[in-house]
Amino acid sequence: MESEVILDDKNIIVMKLLHYFITEKNYNPIILQGVQNEIWLENLDEDVKVIRIVSGYIHNDEQFRFDVFKTKRILKKIKKKTFSFNINVFSFFLNMGDNVTNELSDGSKFLAVNAQNEAAIKKDPLVTKTFPDLKKNLTFHEKGVELFMKITKDINEHNIKDANKMEKIFSNKYPFVTYLLIAINVICFIVPILFGQYDKLIAMFCIHGPSIRAGQIYRLLTGIFLHGGIMHLAFNCYALYVIGSQLESLMGKFKYIIIYLFSGITGALFSMTFGGSYASIGASGAIFGLMGSLLYFGYHYRVFLGNVVKSQILPLIVINLVLGFMMSGVDNFAHIGGLIGGALVTVALGVKEKSSLFEMINGWIVTIIFLIFTYYMAFVLAGR
Repeated sequence: MESEVILDDKNIIVMKLLHYFITEKNYNPIILQGVQNEIWLENLDEDVKVIRIVSGYIHNDEQFRFDVFKTKRILKKIKKKTFSFNINVFSFFLNMGDNVTNELSDGSKFLAVNAQNEAAIKKDPLVTKTFPDLKKNLTFHEKGVELFMKITKDINEHNIKDANKMEKIFSNKYPFVTYLLIAINVICFIVPILFGQYDKLIAMFCIHGPSIRAGQIYRLLTGIFLHGGIMHLAFNCYALYVIGSQLESLMGKFKYIIIYLFSGITGALFSMTFGGSYASIGASGAIFGLMGSLLYFGYHYRVFLGNVVKSQILPLIVINLVLGFMMSGVDNFAHIGGLIGGALVTVALGVKEKSSLFEMINGWIVTIIFLIFTYYMAFVLAGR
């Protein structure tokens, strides 16, 4: 039975295509309920997001049109799950009848080839254009059982390597930096109270636009470690513990502390710009930056975290922003500035195993432009 499967030409093509897309292009299988005689693969970082290998028999145009209709319905579900606006699919039809005359390419979103045999795949101009290195990767020296064993071994090794990468990224690490930040916030609240210097400390180190424009730049940083009361401190410390410990584990300690401080500063600059001469204190701008960073990370890993982004991260951001506008005494402009700053600096720092050098360079360019523009608004426009 094993020899029959291995020697079947269609199954050999399937194995070779799987080998190429999984080991060379880092596509991952998509598990779909009720879909038979098809293998779906996805890589949202590639130009072609989804690959289909269809072994079921397509005998006429009507059946082909139904296949296109069914595929587009499935793609809509994938879009919702992965927060993708545009997903294109490339289908390899291994068993298509001669009666099918429909054009196999539907614009750029639905591309398809009649892959009756290996020679047809190698000669197809659409395959050559879309996957220029596929032809050479379909050539193997091994035959029969040896070919089956090699492809199986390569795919297994690739999957193990990917699993180890994911384990390193998503495994829980001790959130030392988060605990340190919480400790600093608590110390900056308790110690001045014990020595009767609390009001004086707030006056000297809070975020206050006129004082910062007068030269006390340090307030942009010191103000994010001060709080207006025990409930204010407790809420921010709890939010920092929940969100910060997760982001520190995912992004790493060095990137995490940069995101936190940068978000706090951009939040303070927004507070200066839109808050007039009012004083502002609190870590919430920096915490919103952590949420913005987590949102960007979740987008990159939306195949794994799609439901978390929809059900937890986005609602948390929206609810807190809405409450900030509804409640008095809340510096929501600091929240918005921190949120934007946290997301942008995360683009610049990059997400492990996902961000390219090109994306990170562009991220730094946009982040620097944003910082310059925010500084101009806070120090020039708002100071007039």
